[in-house]
Amino acid sequence: MDLGKYFSVDYDGPPFELFGSGHIATLITLLILIVCVVMIRNASQRVKDFTRYAIVFFMWGAEISWHLWNVVNHTWTVQTMLPLHMCSLMIWVAGYMMLTDDRRLYPFVYFLGVGGAIQAVLTPESGAYGFPHYRYIQTVTAHSFLILTGVYMTVVERLRPTWKDILKVLIYANVYMVIVFVINLILGSNYLFINQKPSTASVIDLLPAWPFYIPFLELIGLASFLILYFPFLVGDGFKKIFQKN
Repeated sequence: MDLGKYFSVDYDGPPFELFGSGHIATLITLLILIVCVVMIRNASQRVKDFTRYAIVFFMWGAEISWHLWNVVNHTWTVQTMLPLHMCSLMIWVAGYMMLTDDRRLYPFVYFLGVGGAIQAVLTPESGAYGFPHYRYIQTVTAHSFLILTGVYMTVVERLRPTWKDILKVLIYANVYMVIVFVINLILGSNYLFINQKPSTASVIDLLPAWPFYIPFLELIGLASFLILYFPFLVGDGFKKIFQKN
């Protein structure tokens, strides 16, 4: 069995299939991991610390391997591989948060990291690289463990976002977007896809031409924030009901 083909750039195997058997297996595995993290909510500190470090290990390991794979295959460029896309940035920010317990970063990881990672796991951008190619496994691993950082800090460390956090994250995200826009002009890159539409097929193709699709991306982002905040909104509502009774 030639295992090398599963690491090859010129992969001739089956491409990614949305909700195919490999994708379904990925989503089931992620759900199992989420349940495992939830189950250690009341575990010993030793178990919690082990879980925290394991999440960072697999998340950063997957991201570092992605850079090494591109270096080996001579496809690493400053126009495509700098950690400026939101999920790439959040992978490093989330890992730092987990290792240092810097809780100020939690709202950014929860809304920007988890929100983007969920979309990436549901619709992985692995293109021609379907399961079990390295690129597919790397993509879903990095984003799945990014989701787990949010689950861990929310369920195990018992943090939660607020309405003010939504506004704060939106403001910082827009400032970051302006900075990346300038970087794109300097490098000739297209990080965050804000200088032009991506060359590969995406949801952005359904939106108006540049720059008019950018406000729509903002609205999609806000909708994602509200969906992620919804469980806390419901929980607050139940608390008020029980307190009255």
